[in-house]
Amino acid sequence: MKGRQTTVTILMADDDDDDCMLAREALIESRLANELHIVNDGEELMDYLYHRGQYTLESHSPRPGLILLDLNMPKKDGREALKEIKADPHLRKIPIVVLTTSKAEEDIYRSYDLGANSFIIKPVTFAALVEVMKTIGKYWFEIVELPLL
Repeated sequence: MKGRQTTVTILMADDDDDDCMLAREALIESRLANELHIVNDGEELMDYLYHRGQYTLESHSPRPGLILLDLNMPKKDGREALKEIKADPHLRKIPIVVLTTSKAEEDIYRSYDLGANSFIIKPVTFAALVEVMKTIGKYWFEIVELPLL
């Protein structure tokens, strides 16, 4: 594998503190050496990506190699953020995995129509979440060739 980054920043956009804590623990448990940054809504996600507000220092908001995106968030939901990210030529190459509780067929279709790279329904157990994180890590950081930042 040519020139792989050893640590890829994962940016998680989710308003549920418990889900964020479980995701962080699942990343640790799955032994992925990734830095996880968490934002709580779509507006904060866009501030992070555009280095606005509390994210003006790029050292505090490194460009993510992967975004885990919940659809149902306050202020700006995941659908709106997904549309905005994929419309921006500087951001559209960042892979986005929708990780949500929604099982609605319209959410699945709309997410892919807006440019999501994957759609995963949040598992209900911690063990299943660890397996999902392991699989995400293996696929996105070991198998797939990502564009260099």
